[in-house]
Amino acid sequence: MAHDTDAGRPAGRRRWPIAAGAALGGCALFAASAVPAVAHGAGPGRHTHYVSLGDSYTAGPLIPQQVDANCARSDHNYPSVVAAERTVTAFKDVSCSGATTENMWKSQGTNAPQLDALQRDTDLVTVQIGGNDVGFSSIIGTCARLSSQDPTGNPCQRAYASSGIDQLTVAIAQTAPKVVRVLRAVHARAPHARVLVVGYPDLLPDDGSGCYPSVPFASKDFAYLRDTEKRLNLMLRLVAGWNRAQYVDTYWPTRGHDMCKSPADRWIEPLQPASPAAPAHPNAKGEAAMGRAVLERLSQGRGRD
Repeated sequence: MAHDTDAGRPAGRRRWPIAAGAALGGCALFAASAVPAVAHGAGPGRHTHYVSLGDSYTAGPLIPQQVDANCARSDHNYPSVVAAERTVTAFKDVSCSGATTENMWKSQGTNAPQLDALQRDTDLVTVQIGGNDVGFSSIIGTCARLSSQDPTGNPCQRAYASSGIDQLTVAIAQTAPKVVRVLRAVHARAPHARVLVVGYPDLLPDDGSGCYPSVPFASKDFAYLRDTEKRLNLMLRLVAGWNRAQYVDTYWPTRGHDMCKSPADRWIEPLQPASPAAPAHPNAKGEAAMGRAVLERLSQGRGRD
């Protein structure tokens, strides 16, 4: 039986401070040049046993049809798009709204630990996790609440940096080793799988502009929150590259469809959704776009991100 352990991996532990430093500094050039070629997993050909792990961005809460009430999981989320296009013969989507990295090993309500879905013959795994470890929901609530105090300023940024150190940057750095542990466990349980780490889509205007009060964040906090998400995605990219996985960029393909756009154009719903989706989450179009991004990454085969 494979064991989920970090034993015998001192090199991985030495690499983490480098990844943390790059994520904290937002060093995209370093990220692009330092990620090694992936030399593990199946090539771009057909996969037969696909397992999807993840949080609410994977599960697709409130998007019809909901197939798991406990986890608010949709049959039109991006894993379902991928499974249908790849015509896999075995598909397990165990993503669950509210999941953190701990729920890879711990149950959520009636749902077993997500890692239990993996088998030695699993040959494709997608993982989208980390947002809840950073505190995604509480960040949204805090920034919305503070916006009324200074709608043209950056009260949210000031609050998170009141100690002189940005606490969201710290939270991202602290989440990185947790994602590393998840990926090592995935490889231990599914040693022949091609593993893809899926990043988070574009939630707010990429140019830093705002749309208060439609999205109730203070004007100058939009750029701060955009940069925080980019820092999270950079961390995921680095961790994937150093742990025999490939990164799927869903931010770039969803630019211009953020929650500030009109209902017809947005793929991410605002805090008061107009389409079936959870607040500040992808709608069906957003899930389909993430599915296309995963499929595109699969078609490229192995190599550098």
